[in-house]
Amino acid sequence: MAQTATIDQHVQAELFRRAALLGVRPGRAVLAADIDMIRRIAQQNGMMPVASVAQVLESAVARGEQGPLITGWIALLREAIGSDRQDRFAGDSYVAACSVRLTS
Repeated sequence: MAQTATIDQHVQAELFRRAALLGVRPGRAVLAADIDMIRRIAQQNGMMPVASVAQVLESAVARGEQGPLITGWIALLREAIGSDRQDRFAGDSYVAACSVRLTS
């Protein structure tokens, strides 16, 4: 059964703000740190899809991925931030979507 969670609008707005800035500041280390902060905030606030996508995105950046693949995952991260579903199943669904984008 799908769970809907009460999402703190201030947290969601902060995550949207941070996601909008991903990749704007130069350097892969800065990008990784920014993604890590998004993941931490999401975990602390029970936003499983956001935390899951951020974790996949962190791994991709650590592997040296760049360009359209990262851009696609950042778009998926923004979708996860806006999701009404914040349960573990939704998180797993977003990770599966990341996998599909990886192989596409």
